[in-house]
Amino acid sequence: MKKIYHLGSCSTCKRILKELEPLQGVALQEIKSEPMTSEQVEEMAALSGNYESLFSKRAMLYREKGLHEKQLSEDDYKNLILEHYTFLKRPVVLVDGQIFVGNSKKVVQAAKEALHP
Repeated sequence: MKKIYHLGSCSTCKRILKELEPLQGVALQEIKSEPMTSEQVEEMAALSGNYESLFSKRAMLYREKGLHEKQLSEDDYKNLILEHYTFLKRPVVLVDGQIFVGNSKKVVQAAKEALHP
């Protein structure tokens, strides 16, 4: 299975999607208009090792809610990601049991190689 979770209004996601083209056979899920299910987030966490690795501490809501001052548990991370799409570190690329989370050059390059071996 090949799937990319992204945010349509995010210029970084748009740039990375362009970089990962061609995207034939890849399911795209725009997480604002099509929210992630609990099962989808659980699958991502199982592949990445934990919920914290999927969580974006750069989200504006992270500081607005004072979360930077709290000790968050795995359940907190999961619930926050499900509560608001902005907490998902984007994009998330799933390729045949592998997961690539975020927008660092290294992660994007690895995702590109997995999508186009």
